[in-house]
Amino acid sequence: MRALVVGPGAVGRLADVPGPVPGAGQALVEVHRTSVNFSELRHMDRLPEGTVLGYDAAGVVLRPAADGTGPAEGTRVAAFGAGAWAERAAFDTDALAVVPDGVDLAVAGALPMSGLTALRSVRAAGVSLGSRVLVTGASGSVGRLAAQLARLAGAHVVASVSSPDRARDLALGAGVEVVTGLDGVAPVDVVIEVVGGPTLVAAWGLLKPGGDLQSVGWACGQPAVFPPGSTFSLGPARSMSSFGDADSPGPDLAFLLGLVAAGNLSVEIGRRVPWERLEEAAAAQLDRTLTGKVVLDVGPAGHVHS
Repeated sequence: MRALVVGPGAVGRLADVPGPVPGAGQALVEVHRTSVNFSELRHMDRLPEGTVLGYDAAGVVLRPAADGTGPAEGTRVAAFGAGAWAERAAFDTDALAVVPDGVDLAVAGALPMSGLTALRSVRAAGVSLGSRVLVTGASGSVGRLAAQLARLAGAHVVASVSSPDRARDLALGAGVEVVTGLDGVAPVDVVIEVVGGPTLVAAWGLLKPGGDLQSVGWACGQPAVFPPGSTFSLGPARSMSSFGDADSPGPDLAFLLGLVAAGNLSVEIGRRVPWERLEEAAAAQLDRTLTGKVVLDVGPAGHVHS
């Protein structure tokens, strides 16, 4: 089969590779759509040459799991797992979710990594009715979804973006206050922090006693330097948590797809191209000229799955 793999001198190159051999608890999926995450592009050079790339996928079950778990043959599914940028991939059945009727596979394929990160960080932070939640990098895929999920939980959301242009383009509905930068932002109960570096330090300074900051990304690539004494405050302890929980993503992915099907969660697609054009789309994502996810159509050039 063909797959996008780590290769010298390119973001990812198409190559012929052996097909996956599913384990007893894995389904074989024909991948129709996959999406590109910023972190995958940034850290691709850490992987051995020839590694099949990608984690987000949407397609159709070709062969159900041998142990009888998971969806049946022919079921439309979304999945989260390694090796997704390929014509076929094997996924644990607890990493699969059935795509509801009416949800396009391009949307389903854009959701897994960003959606799971947003949902699990909002949940871990204890976002609740009436809380004030700051989301940094809110024009990015994780931030945009986290802002929507916090609003659905009943929070007042402050969505921070890097420029007035991004603020104008960000429409997240009632209950979301869109700001450029963090100057003038009032203290908050929760921070979902995606940018890292100086933004992480500034966001920590806005956290109320007893509040929680979820550090879920480091898009800026700069170090965070905390002034002396900035981690001390009177009152209930503030906490800063790392995030990286990818365990059994299927049920949470199904929950997110249900929100999409009901019209309660929107997934922004910034560009959709054949997978042969990955390098072009990735360049736009890396230089921050593109908002929303890059979705790749998988398969022979010019062929579009239904």
